[in-house]
Amino acid sequence: MSQDLKDKAVAYLRALESRDWKAARALCAETATVWHNDGKGEQSIEENVAGMEGQIESIESMRYEILRQLSQHGEVLQQHLVHVATKNGMRGEVHAAVFFGFNDAGAITRIEEYANFIPVSQDS
Repeated sequence: MSQDLKDKAVAYLRALESRDWKAARALCAETATVWHNDGKGEQSIEENVAGMEGQIESIESMRYEILRQLSQHGEVLQQHLVHVATKNGMRGEVHAAVFFGFNDAGAITRIEEYANFIPVSQDS
């Protein structure tokens, strides 16, 4: 089941990458919560996905690069980069450590993301 949960965590990110909000929500329990280190507190999965959906128009592309995953029963801890390009030409990377909690049915119940955006120099 450990690999299955790792695959589900990646499937959630791939759904976000492809802007498939319905598929992302389908991988989560109805009562799933999301927390980011932005000081805004917890959100429901619906609020979190709606927020991403509302900001996506400025994004030209985003790609998740999974660096490592660790798992144990009902949990996945992952480090990844999100390569982001905006329509106004800004490029950057979100460096993130993310915890995914799962219920016994394999649905995501909790996401905690510690993230930092770093602009990428256009000269590199």
